[in-house]
Amino acid sequence: MLRQRLRLRRSPLALLGRGLLVVICLALVWYGLMLLLLALKVSPEPINSVSGYRSAYDGLAGLSAEDVSAGKRLVAALVGLTAFLLFGYLALKELPRPYLARHDLRLAEDERGAVDVEPRAIERIAELAAGGGAGIGGARARYETDRLAVDLSVRRAREVPEALRGAQQRVRAALGDHDLPQLPVDVTLTGFDRKQRRELS
Repeated sequence: MLRQRLRLRRSPLALLGRGLLVVICLALVWYGLMLLLLALKVSPEPINSVSGYRSAYDGLAGLSAEDVSAGKRLVAALVGLTAFLLFGYLALKELPRPYLARHDLRLAEDERGAVDVEPRAIERIAELAAGGGAGIGGARARYETDRLAVDLSVRRAREVPEALRGAQQRVRAALGDHDLPQLPVDVTLTGFDRKQRRELS
């Protein structure tokens, strides 16, 4: 049995999230250093001049309920909600998404060599077969070692059941025509023509 390589798929936005994380970490290190200096009985005036911790504390401590108007509360709420959504989205993009690396499908092997088929060739066969039926807007396939996933879009919503069954049958027939193993074929509806959306009602 072939061993599968595990790879990680990361979003380009992960770089932005990492940059923001580096900035936050540097700020924590910086103010941790200021706290250490204060613990070592260093004079607070030069530390406040480079960090501004005391000025910020005095400004916040001096606020009263009258200083915070309804408009300022609304702005603070909107900024907090925006920060939550932005940072939450970046954190979500930081999560690794493991997937199994694909490998060529070996059809035959003897003392003279081996016959391998690349995954993209299998996918192309499936896409041409699935997209060859009437009412099909587009097809996209992915070979996943032990199965073949086909994403299908149709032009008219009323043709969905026939389109899915027909695409699956055509893909299986195409695999047989090319002397490829009969893999399980999963067909998923991914969209339909928006101009025909009324047909669903």
